[in-house]
Amino acid sequence: MLLVVTYTRAARRDLRNVCRAHEETVVRQFGRAALLSATEFGAFQALRLREKHGLDVQLERVRPFEPEDVPDRVREAARAYEARETPSIPYRQFASGRDLPGADQLRGEEL
Repeated sequence: MLLVVTYTRAARRDLRNVCRAHEETVVRQFGRAALLSATEFGAFQALRLREKHGLDVQLERVRPFEPEDVPDRVREAARAYEARETPSIPYRQFASGRDLPGADQLRGEEL
């Protein structure tokens, strides 16, 4: 998918017009941003906006987040934390003394 983010009123207006005129290309719209399908037509529309508005339009290629892309230990930690008996316990405290990665360890690892 292609993420289009706009930073000016004019760019936002044109993105809105693209989304209305080409609904089949729009995966999702978020006010000043939209996800366009990863087709040549989606790229064409994104590039048109970039040509017209320059750096007021940010373009990114996005791929869906799949849980299977995350290491098992992280998925298990998330599952265990969401099944905790005390909802107010912070993760750092919950993970302490268990075979779970610490919050600092999770922050330091790239996916």
